[in-house]
Amino acid sequence: MQHPAVPELAHTTARPIHWLATAAALAAVVAGSAFLQPDSATAAQTDAKPHSRAAAGAPAPTPAPDPASVDFPLDCGTVKPVVKKKASGDLDGDGRAETVAVVHCQAGSGTPPDGVYVITRTSAGKPRVVATLVDPKERVNVSDFAVRDGAVSATLLSYSSLDVPRCCPDLHSSAGWRWKDGAFERTVHGEDKPAEARSV
Repeated sequence: MQHPAVPELAHTTARPIHWLATAAALAAVVAGSAFLQPDSATAAQTDAKPHSRAAAGAPAPTPAPDPASVDFPLDCGTVKPVVKKKASGDLDGDGRAETVAVVHCQAGSGTPPDGVYVITRTSAGKPRVVATLVDPKERVNVSDFAVRDGAVSATLLSYSSLDVPRCCPDLHSSAGWRWKDGAFERTVHGEDKPAEARSV
């Protein structure tokens, strides 16, 4: 039998005392690390902070007025007015949202003219119409309607004469309204229209 050139090292020989010492040291390390780690449930509770307005004590914002609960200055006879489109935004800079609604009388056929109305809340919180941006008497229809950055914009469709079929308006103009000096100022591009919005 041939012996290796390097004699066997003493610590490579496994003895029972070595196994017991290793096991005891490992148990001490595991126990110490468990003792020193923070409790995960306690840490999560400590880090939790209120993020909602209600939790922070701030009042929730008042929702925009609902046009379904408003009486519009629109004479529809025996039929009901229909809210065709609606959009909300803070138009007068008071921090509360107004609602702008495009409304017409319900019709079985044809294209009834639209009215555009601004709705706000009274001091008692009841929705009410405060301005008419487009009167149905103007005999126009509204498309591409939006409320953005405190302004109202729309495309107004109208007719050049009574000979033009009521289904197919042949005049288009872009209109916009912005609150200024206590009233809605109207700007029109394209076909000329009345320049002021009536308040009610």
